Amino acid sequence: MNMKAYILSLMLLFGISGSVMAKKQVKVSSYIPTETVYINSEGDGSLTLRAHGHGSNRNDAIKQAAKNAVRDVIFKGISVPGNPELSKPLVMTVNAQEKYASFFNAFFSDGGEYQKFVTSEDRKSGSNKKEKNMVNVKLSTTVRVLRSELKFYLIDNGIVNP
Repeated sequence: MNMKAYILSLMLLFGISGSVMAKKQVKVSSYIPTETVYINSEGDGSLTLRAHGHGSNRNDAIKQAAKNAVRDVIFKGISVPGNPELSKPLVMTVNAQEKYASFFNAFFSDGGEYQKFVTSEDRKSGSNKKEKNMVNVKLSTTVRVLRSELKFYLIDNGIVNP
């Protein structure tokens, strides 16, 4: 066998095995994004959001999604079309989570005060999107963050200036 034929046969061999291996790949999970997304806002200043969380079970993932939604409203802001005021984060201080670590650690702890500012009343039956693997559950759910009440709470606790 000459060198050209040898190289050609190797290329075919690897090309065929590569395509066979590609066909055998199985998608084991769906894609669940991790960014909190705006759905709607109410006249009282509350925001309905699509939030995402991970946990060891469904309930832990829902709690984590609620924490993530509240955290995003406080520190990142949520893009609200046509309303730049609602889009701003509540806390504009740089490194505020580290600066007020003792406050926010308690606030976001299991059973913490963050729960007073998030509800699931806008969630529709069957709207949760769930992905499960051997280690944990990833979940996407709808929550309402009571943004106005949260802002007043942060003002009362000296985190935000009026």
